[in-house]
Amino acid sequence: MAHNGRRFLARLVMAGLLLVPPAGVAVAGEPEPRDILAPTGTLRVGLYTGTPTSILPDPKVGGPKGVGYDLGKALAEKLGVPYEPVVFSRNAEVLEAVKTGKVDAAFTNASPARAKVMDFGPYYLESELGYLVQQGSAVARLADVDVAGRRVGVTEGSSSDAALSHDLKQAEIVRVATVTLAGEMLAAGELDVFATNKATLYELAEKAPGSKVLDGQWGVERHAIAIPKGREQGLAFVRQFTEQAKAQGVVTAAIARSGLRAATTAAAQP
Repeated sequence: MAHNGRRFLARLVMAGLLLVPPAGVAVAGEPEPRDILAPTGTLRVGLYTGTPTSILPDPKVGGPKGVGYDLGKALAEKLGVPYEPVVFSRNAEVLEAVKTGKVDAAFTNASPARAKVMDFGPYYLESELGYLVQQGSAVARLADVDVAGRRVGVTEGSSSDAALSHDLKQAEIVRVATVTLAGEMLAAGELDVFATNKATLYELAEKAPGSKVLDGQWGVERHAIAIPKGREQGLAFVRQFTEQAKAQGVVTAAIARSGLRAATTAAAQP
């Protein structure tokens, strides 16, 4: 009977009536999603501090919060494996850990450059990109940024680094190791502007008195679940999980719990 059930499930998949097997169910002869996506038996999720898109301490309850942290926990539960957050100080370190397989997943901006070295599921989050300046700065609007002599800070190796290094023609790009350091450099007058997603900028502005986020946006950052190359068989499960998390309000709840601003749940993708 079990053999007949597997044959029936396989026929449904071949007929296109069941595109993605339910969680925990594998087509006969194929490995379980948990074995592909969490080969050590634990889901190791790469996160980096300082931004609500990834992970922040939560002083109210004593534990962490963040969209990446919450979705990683939900993904581990869906897979039926233990959850292990692996926290780094910089997103560049997270990306390197995904590339080398030291972590099993990350929740990050799905840029074309990154898609060459890791695989992504559908978008789950869209966040405005903007600029942070000091109060009284000569940079009062977006058009004031790309001016000779302006020092525009970006986190080294970030998607903002890649985009603005190409788009800004006159301003000087200053690569900074961490978001926290960028706030310190802005306060010290060593940067005129810091650029990243607005969710991070608002978080930074609260810790850097006298700073403000400029009105408007210079782009949109779209986040998705990243997994190491070589685990393509797990992408169907990642797609299913992502679309369910959006439809069932899991992403929206994570955004609210993290205090993320200027960000929305991405639309469903075919």
